[in-house]
Amino acid sequence: MSGHGTIILASASPRRSELMALAGIEFGVVPADINEDVLPAEQPSEHVMRLSREKADAVAGTTRGRFFIGADTVVVLEGRIMGKPADEAEAFEMLSALSGRNHEVITGFCVYDKVSSIHLSRSVRTEVTFKELCEREIRAYIATGCPMDKAGAYAIQGGAVHFIRSICGSYTNVIGLPMTELYETLCQLGALDVDSL
Repeated sequence: MSGHGTIILASASPRRSELMALAGIEFGVVPADINEDVLPAEQPSEHVMRLSREKADAVAGTTRGRFFIGADTVVVLEGRIMGKPADEAEAFEMLSALSGRNHEVITGFCVYDKVSSIHLSRSVRTEVTFKELCEREIRAYIATGCPMDKAGAYAIQGGAVHFIRSICGSYTNVIGLPMTELYETLCQLGALDVDSL
């Protein structure tokens, strides 16, 4: 699917790249390098929206292209943002806290059209329910190394696929990019040629 100008994904996440490719979108990848700390009193949706815009803008400032996509995903349990675990002990703590409970996955994304200077941003929430996890299951999963670079210490499409009892909302959002909403936003900005659809 050809676009009207180059689309750049400002993310190093292979999972986001896979989702973009599955949707038939032609794009390049230039990872953003920004400070991702949570600001004082910042709400989860505000946090992901701010970071997604900062990522898009950071890459747009140094890269050729027209449309720049920034995204950020957090896991939220009882209002608390769970980022990427610092070590195995923190990964165990996070997964134990999620065991048998509902939590939210929130992804914010921003598409920046460098030609028109328009930013379009959205955040999408998905509710995820974990089954009860035993200590052996958690430790076996941590031993794979998979949790260490994931928000909330798990990946729905990886070794934690059997942890999840139910999902209410966008599945791709839990992977890291709500593709239906992103696709709609790219179409709105004229970034995709959908005349043939």
